[in-house]
This record gives sequence, structure tokens and C-alpha cells, in this order.
Amino acid sequence: MASGDIVPIELGLTDGDLVTLWAPRWRDGDDEWEAFLGHEDALYGFESVAELAAFIRTDSDNDLVDHPAWKIVVALSAAELEPEDNHSFDLVAVPELAAGDPEVESIAELEDTLEMVRNIGEVCELEVVTKFFSSHPVLGALPAGVSSFVGRDGEELWIQIGAAIAKDWDAVLDAIDSVVSTPEVDAAAVSVAEAELLAAEENVIDADDAADSEEDEEFESVDLDADDDEDEDETFWNEVGIDPVKIITSDGELFTLRCYLDDEPIFLGKDGAISTFGSERALARYLADDHEHDLSRVSTYSDVQTAAVDGSLEIEVTDENVYVLHGLADDLSQGPEAVDIDQLDLAVELFTDAADYAEDDAVEQALAQSTPLGWYVSYLLNPDPTRLAPNPPFTAEAQNWRELERNFEARIVQK
Repeated sequence: MASGDIVPIELGLTDGDLVTLWAPRWRDGDDEWEAFLGHEDALYGFESVAELAAFIRTDSDNDLVDHPAWKIVVALSAAELEPEDNHSFDLVAVPELAAGDPEVESIAELEDTLEMVRNIGEVCELEVVTKFFSSHPVLGALPAGVSSFVGRDGEELWIQIGAAIAKDWDAVLDAIDSVVSTPEVDAAAVSVAEAELLAAEENVIDADDAADSEEDEEFESVDLDADDDEDEDETFWNEVGIDPVKIITSDGELFTLRCYLDDEPIFLGKDGAISTFGSERALARYLADDHEHDLSRVSTYSDVQTAAVDGSLEIEVTDENVYVLHGLADDLSQGPEAVDIDQLDLAVELFTDAADYAEDDAVEQALAQSTPLGWYVSYLLNPDPTRLAPNPPFTAEAQNWRELERNFEARIVQK
């Protein structure tokens, strides 16, 4: 988690949706803190982003004024205080989520919402909330994702989670409702913020219109000869829509294949396990024989096998399909400046694809921005000038990354 950040969030509560600010855990010397926008026992929530912006610009008596990023937040435009989609937590909808089927998206949303509720309970010292989590250890199954709820035992686990929420959630929601309040806000400051939001919205519309116009112009001036030249440059692998992949781990180089069907990754493998080979030649030899694997259901795979059989197949890995995992954890432990951003971005892509292939959301959970590693990675891959650089040490984040590496390597089967 990027120390020094303050994040706009939206909370769905009994009286409606409110926006506020959340400061994930940050370090101040030897102390570690976490806070929400509020004062003493009150957590402040606002019905609109304009009211939130107006308040933080005119108030200096709240629990976040001593945060290292407060001056940066005060200087943000109102549009920059709009909560992102993944920072919207609907507390009212929790029972409905738990009553539905245990699907990947609903489990992730439930886990993120409960984690935010846990944070509120700890910061606001709400005994009802902390007791809810301590009394229902079954909730600890959620971070493991959909795989925890497969089969008869998994179904029973999901039922237990639903029962726990059905029994005690009203009390949890009431406890949080009781500490949320909306302070008075300067009307003139609200009007200024509303004007900023309107101007920002108009700029977005103008930019979209300009982009559409440019696309139309590009479409009308298509150079057919250029298209023909591009077709001539098409490689065999582009034509079949399958990519050779090279993975560099601490143990050496490994090769495999991957493609996407309806944006879903499919590897050379079976049942979530990825078949890899120590050389391009070993991979080509394997492809020449008949084997049962998931790529065989791809319509163009027969072209790959035919080329492998007649000896014309060349395993050519492009730069964007080379994944260097070795050394990343050590770099992350040293701090942002030591990390190769492109290398990290590719590694995240590989871990995510492998997890999606295995229908496992563990990587998604580990890299969620509500986790220390997720915040750290987000800081590196999605730079924002308003964010303060993370502060060391990064031991926990590096350890969590090593765990992701181990989980990925556990999916690999070297042939």
C-alpha cells in the first residue's frame, strides 16, 4: 500500500450513498496509522463530491489534517475527488451479495466491502463491528476466492457466510450509521466545486467528440496499399492467433503457448496447469505429437501442429511475450526506483492470465488496492502526480510478491 495516500471512497449506507476520504495505513516514524475524514467519534460523509471538495478546502479541524498528503488533497480539483469504481462500497447490498451464487465478481465485491467495514470498525472503535468479524471466522474464506466454494463443502461454506451476515449485518450497519454525520459546508465553496465538476464533464464530452472525429477521418483515409503491406508482414503466429511465451525464473528459461478466446487466456496446458519446456526445440517437438490440452480446442491449433510435424514451425517469441520474474521481488524490496516498471507490468499480466486460466481470483485479491502490495504496484504502474512516493520498508510487499511468484510457479508443469 502506497504510504501517504488519501483516497476518495463512496459508502452505500441506510440513508443513501455518501462520499468521504480514507487514509490507508501510513507510517509516521515508528507509528502506523489509518484514518477516515472525520473528527473524534464522527466519520464525515457527504451527499456529493462538490460538498466533499468544499469541506476539505474550508475546514482545518479534522482527523486528516496531519496526514502527509493533506496539502495535496486540499489542492485537488473537485473532479479528482470522484471515487473510482473500485472504491465504491455498498454496505446495504451485502446481504444480497451473500444470498446470491458464489461467483467471482460477487465474492470479490463482498470481500472488498467487508474489508472496508473492518477498517471502519477498527478506526472508529466500533465493538459491534469488531465482534462481528471475531465471531464469524468463516468470513476468512472469502480472500481465497471462488475455489473455496466449489463442491458440497464449498456450498456449505457459502451458506455459513450467508447465515452469519443474515444474522448480524443489521447491527453492523446500524453501528456504522450511528457514527456517520454530515457537517455544515460553506455554500459558496460548494458552488465553486459544482462549477468545476460541470466544466470537467464538458471537457470530457468535447474530448470524446474530438476523438470520434479523428477516428472518422482515419477511417475515411485508409491506405489499402498500407493494409496490404501489413498483411505481408503478418507472421505465422499472428495468423493463428497464438503466441509463444518465454518465462525467465530463477531456475532458468521456460517456453509455452498462450492465446485469448473472447478475452479469456488459454495456455498450453490442462485443468489450470501450464505446460512449459526448457527450450524452443523441446516445445516444437511436443507440438508435433498428439496430446490432450486446452489449446487443442482452438480452431487454428491444427495449423500449429501441422507446421510442427513438417518441420517448418519456428518458435519466435516477441518482446511483449517475454516475462522476466527473476529479481523482481528483490527490486520491490529496495523501493520504487529499483523496479523495472515494464518488467513489473508484464509480470502482473502473466500472473493475472495464469490465475484467470485456472479460474482463481487469488491474484486479483492480492493486487487489490486495499492490500499493501496492491497499493504499491498501483503506485508504480499507474503514476499520479498527486500521490506521495511510498515509504520504506517494503519487506511485507516484497514477501507478498514472492508468494504470488510461488503460486504462479506451482501452476507450471515442466515437460
